[in-house]
Amino acid sequence: MDLFEYQGKQYFARYGIPVSPGGEAETVDEAVRVAEEIGYPVVVKAQVRVGGRGKAGGIKLADNADEVRTHAGNILGMDIKGHVVRKLWVECSSDIAKEYYVSFTLDRSNKVYLGMLSKEGGVEIEEVAVSNPDAIFKISIDPTIGLDAATAQKWVADAGIDEGAREQAAALILKLYTCYVEGDCDLAEINPLIWTTDNIVRALDAKVTLDVNASYRHPEWEVWSATDTEDEREAMAKERGLNYIGLTGSVGIIANGAGLAMSTLDVVNQVGGTAANFLDIGGGANADVMAAALEVINADPAVRSIFVNIFGGITRVDEVAKGVIEALRRVDIASPIVLRLDGTNAEEGRALLKDHLNDSLVAEPTMLDGARRAVAMANAREEGN
Repeated sequence: MDLFEYQGKQYFARYGIPVSPGGEAETVDEAVRVAEEIGYPVVVKAQVRVGGRGKAGGIKLADNADEVRTHAGNILGMDIKGHVVRKLWVECSSDIAKEYYVSFTLDRSNKVYLGMLSKEGGVEIEEVAVSNPDAIFKISIDPTIGLDAATAQKWVADAGIDEGAREQAAALILKLYTCYVEGDCDLAEINPLIWTTDNIVRALDAKVTLDVNASYRHPEWEVWSATDTEDEREAMAKERGLNYIGLTGSVGIIANGAGLAMSTLDVVNQVGGTAANFLDIGGGANADVMAAALEVINADPAVRSIFVNIFGGITRVDEVAKGVIEALRRVDIASPIVLRLDGTNAEEGRALLKDHLNDSLVAEPTMLDGARRAVAMANAREEGN
């Protein structure tokens, strides 16, 4: 479960992590009320689960009530990368001396926690990784041992954090680690972690992903899970019991098995396309599941083509073929579909589909061929618009 910034900051505060004073607002009047309570100047911030808010105009400084009204009115209802702003966070502005980056997540391949720290914060960490990879200092943490103060202090020094900020930064990082572990996070990220001109280190932003498998330990998460339906595509998929994650590309992806789905995303990217989603129909998917998956992807207006990549093991390819045919009967599919079907009962599945193939429903023999065809179709439709 991904939290909004204001929720992440509330979670951080439970673990003693210093954050800027502020309050949430759903209307312009509420934004003004919060600003009056905390004092000017303030920052009005769009609350969406996506980066790039500042570049999109979703973060604005306000020195008085009139400016808050203007900015709040402009930001509420704004579309930022497909996410409509319905809530604001209004907080005291900060006089920033330096911006840093810190995060904790799981290194699954090595079965350790991964900490990342950089003296270059305030931009996407992916940009730092490309432009100046040496600025990112990583540490691996054995979960059975944890992170101690001495390690945290050495880490901030090695990363080049300014000497005057190191003691506070190390203390905050220890609290963030506690939040990550005891708070059952998949990701706990602060970008930027700021050092102010009055010598205070605090979290200016919060990106938190909670491990839903641990929700039984956290009844307090219920209030947040009620807000976890912002992406209508994901809500629709959840109703149908599908393992779906919405992305921002134009090629809809359906595959059976998480590994194959991830590989399909990679191959689509490799041939110059972008995936609109991750959708794993599982190992025993039948016709109903396949039809539901196509219905969900068809409801995404950003999708320009659909790539169905199935390698049958437990999943029978003939059942997948029946699902495709059933979906075509149920719904007017807006995008062309590319099929790559192999494995158990593949010949039977191809036979079922043979009479249905046309310019909008095509078959390719390999994953690479299928990805190229799907990307080409998506690009052609984009150019046609």
